[in-house]
Amino acid sequence: MNSPAPLSLTREWLEADGLGGFASGTASGIRTRRYHSLLLVATRPPTGRLVLVNGLDAWVETPGGKFSLSSQCYSPGIIGGDRAQHIEAFGWEPWPHWIFKLEDGTRIEQEILVAKGAPMTCISWKILGPQRAANLFVRPFVSGRDYHSLHKANPAFRFDAEVKPTQVSWAPYTGVPGIAAFTNGKYSHQPVWYYNFRYEEEQARGLDCEEDLAAPGVFKWDLARGRAALIFSTKDHAATKWSGGQLPLELLNQVRESEQKRRESFPSRLEASADSYIVQHSRSTPPVSGGQSTPNGRGKTIIAGYPWFTDWGRDTFIALRGLCLATGRLDDARDILLAWSNTATEGMLPNRFPDQGEQPEFNSVDASLWFVVAAFEYLQTARKRQQVRQDEVALGRAIEGIINGYAQGTRYGIRMDDDGLLSCGQPGTQLTWMDAKVGDWVVTPRIGKPVEIQALWLNALWIANHFTSRWEHRLTQGMRTFEERFWNDNLGFLNDVVDVDHQAGTIDPSLRPNQILAIGGLPIALIEGEAARLVVETVERLLLTPLGLRSLAQQEQGYVPQYCGGVAQRDGAYHLGTVWPWLLGPFVEAWVRVRGGTNEVKRIARKRFLRPLLQHMEEAGLGHISEISDAEAPHAPRGCPFQAWSVGEALRLDRIILTETVIQRPAKTKAKQRRDLVPA
Repeated sequence: MNSPAPLSLTREWLEADGLGGFASGTASGIRTRRYHSLLLVATRPPTGRLVLVNGLDAWVETPGGKFSLSSQCYSPGIIGGDRAQHIEAFGWEPWPHWIFKLEDGTRIEQEILVAKGAPMTCISWKILGPQRAANLFVRPFVSGRDYHSLHKANPAFRFDAEVKPTQVSWAPYTGVPGIAAFTNGKYSHQPVWYYNFRYEEEQARGLDCEEDLAAPGVFKWDLARGRAALIFSTKDHAATKWSGGQLPLELLNQVRESEQKRRESFPSRLEASADSYIVQHSRSTPPVSGGQSTPNGRGKTIIAGYPWFTDWGRDTFIALRGLCLATGRLDDARDILLAWSNTATEGMLPNRFPDQGEQPEFNSVDASLWFVVAAFEYLQTARKRQQVRQDEVALGRAIEGIINGYAQGTRYGIRMDDDGLLSCGQPGTQLTWMDAKVGDWVVTPRIGKPVEIQALWLNALWIANHFTSRWEHRLTQGMRTFEERFWNDNLGFLNDVVDVDHQAGTIDPSLRPNQILAIGGLPIALIEGEAARLVVETVERLLLTPLGLRSLAQQEQGYVPQYCGGVAQRDGAYHLGTVWPWLLGPFVEAWVRVRGGTNEVKRIARKRFLRPLLQHMEEAGLGHISEISDAEAPHAPRGCPFQAWSVGEALRLDRIILTETVIQRPAKTKAKQRRDLVPA
């Protein structure tokens, strides 16, 4: 187990179940988010998430007195319980664990771990010494609510408990999975409501922050007799998995041993963290406008971030290159790409699948283009390892369908223009990754020809040219037009958008990080030489921070230094200065490219750029990298503390870009014909 980390309300741990569900909390043990819970399950993996067990109160009684092992925050900011005073040490590897030292000298260890592939959370306590009489009491807090919502006391909640020798279960609401507790403790039914739990992070985000939780009863153990086990799961899972006569401690030890072995197999913290985002999906996506459905029971996807994101197309394909390709998880990459390829319609892949099963949303110009890049790099990697399979011809067809759809024109004004570039956008819709929207206000509309969309489009044409020569002319034309239209000689960097609002000849020269994708982050660069060097130097000087790139330069109109406040204030700042760690991947790749890509350059880049980012893994989401941070020092982490593309790009840097082998840069325009990349 790792050395203890400092206790904090802002340091958070995550235990993901590989289905979309998870348990999470803070190092201090105080729940600060509505998402902090012990049993949060995905009823339609990876969506349909419900919180079943929110938390617990725990205390120990010894001859020396009664001592709390938990703390809760109640309105108006009152802390109940003195858990923090008793925490001697905390660690989060291989799973969260605490050591409590009580006033009478008793030391107790608590562990929380989630089993991979099952909606099941295992919690245990044991005395470390000295051995003495000690009774442990635990009161679970339960609800049965949507994970985005808050729970209030109500007469419909059913406290009734079904009590068996090693199992207690509750069925709080009709239509909500029942809750099962598998335990070697004794249960005493003591139904009561606990009112006004307060979640400080929700309050800081301008959201409702108070809730009531039901406490059906209390479990009791004599710790002098051995380890206490309390395993939460859904009642349905318990009925199929816990009916074979296995004892709670046997199951606990089996899960601990299995998870210990599985987690030790990861070569690094980053790879262990990456595993949290790759999840099963069992949904059957209904056909949309002639599309095919995704089959039930097969397929994987990537959770964009914990605790509140589901699977998003853009995030999935950006993250996949690091989470799967850089780590050799080619089967996972294949399953993810094939599952998503089935969702394409009109040349577009969905931007996201809503949590409650509504129709997929397609408001993204770049998700499909990132798919093309990810699929191509997967096929290249698989071929090098001789793992390409016959049915991967589907990926080639998906790439062709996207290119054809975009060239001919599809939703939201997306179409290839006569100059070979890609035009997109219409009022009221956010299409690029800078997609914040407050009511009817699209914060960064970027209608016209955004710079990174051209980088993605021309890379997609370059990739398509590996399969057929029909796109060669358009690629050459687009590359020439890009250099002519986007280079701003007066400023010494690239315009952010040209033909703004589809008005020919207009430009938006705002200094944003999007231009870095014209040099790094994609298979080919669109500019090189002195122009590329100037862009990288400008981005480094005015946008780079230790945690990533600012989304807008400080001197630009509308720049916002901090991401804080209510929903409108935060969304308004999302891409107006806020720092994004995932952009460090394209930036460092560009930085290495313009310096020749030597091993010495890579060593310098690793020390200068990657090392500070990895140090952040101890600051917010433990073992992970945050979604965003403030634009100004000290660059406080914000948004999701566990973000897939942040982790994915760090892995891509670590395993691919900064590996000490010289990687030859691809040809600038004309592609070598490789008809064998996709099996016939």
